[in-house]
Amino acid sequence: MAAPAHGINKAAHLVRHLFEPDRLKALPTRDGYGDGLVIAGGDDSNIVVLCADLTESTRSLAFKKAFPDRFVQMGVSEQSMASIAAGMAMAGKVPFISSYAAFSPGRNWEQIRTTVALNDVNVKIAGAHSGVSVGPDGATHQMIEDIAIMRVMPNMQVLVPCDSIETRKATLAIAKTDGPAYMRFAREKSPVFTTDKTPFKLGRAEIYRHGFDATIIAAGPLVYEALVAAQLLSKHHLEVRVINCHTVKPLDVKTIVAAARETGAVVTVEEAQAAGGLGGAVAETLGAFAPVPLERVGMQDRFGESGEPPELLEGFGLTAPFIAMAVERAVKRKVGVKVAAEPEYVTAAKKRLEELKAKIMGDALRRTPKKWGGRKPDGSLKSRKK
Repeated sequence: MAAPAHGINKAAHLVRHLFEPDRLKALPTRDGYGDGLVIAGGDDSNIVVLCADLTESTRSLAFKKAFPDRFVQMGVSEQSMASIAAGMAMAGKVPFISSYAAFSPGRNWEQIRTTVALNDVNVKIAGAHSGVSVGPDGATHQMIEDIAIMRVMPNMQVLVPCDSIETRKATLAIAKTDGPAYMRFAREKSPVFTTDKTPFKLGRAEIYRHGFDATIIAAGPLVYEALVAAQLLSKHHLEVRVINCHTVKPLDVKTIVAAARETGAVVTVEEAQAAGGLGGAVAETLGAFAPVPLERVGMQDRFGESGEPPELLEGFGLTAPFIAMAVERAVKRKVGVKVAAEPEYVTAAKKRLEELKAKIMGDALRRTPKKWGGRKPDGSLKSRKK
């Protein structure tokens, strides 16, 4: 009898140098949105783009340059942008509304609900700068509740593409699909590890790695961290399946249930609240069809903080080592081993966050003169010549 399949799925057509960071191209997923808009605009003259004073940041600028007569600058008016887009959709246009996710759907959720989703009109909501990797902008701009609040909205599709190439594909796909859709993407550069040949279809999760001991279901740029975690675990004789669940709604129930039944343990990974988003969707599905141990890697019922993106991802336990810890815990639960009440990966992340804070504060104090509360000799101060 042949051994169960494990390792990278060749049919996924991922880049060859997948685990060679120095050879991987890094681009923000928002770049794929800009590229996709221009292509979609060339294919369909009914596509229009509305932006809330963030044209360059959201990468809507490329569409504005290509099709200036189909671009509308709304200013800081996200509520009006959603309502006007709904009216344009009723008139036969295909509006894409672009802003930071904290503002759209964060600020204009009620207008999206009442004018777009309730009427089931063809408006596409693009939420940029999502997740904690926005970095120094801090908690006010780090939208981590968007997947949850959009997933519960009737008629709404929810997409979380994993890299710039997949974001381009997702943009083109929702442009050709009738009905409301929300897509989130990020500001920070992240590995481009899929290719033009990598399969993509709305509503279909893709298996990027075969495995039989457990399954990681991830969305967004953290899919790459999930693959790295699986590679680490393979060295410890755990073969983990990795699924890219780019479409959180409608969820690919068939693929997820099959993975749960075949591997017996599941971990979800997202750069968002662990409750309500992808983790919530998977938990509901497993509870109904395939109850197995589930661990959810994400923001653990807290807001983000200011910091550099890599530090924040590490400090909040969203990188490969913490994902690997979550898998190990799920596998222990699968075989009946007793585990701690608080997940080890959560405890470790809290400790790492405090270590990072202490290091950052120490570095700052070393650069600050004693007279200002630091540790640097006051003699280092030099008066500026008049």
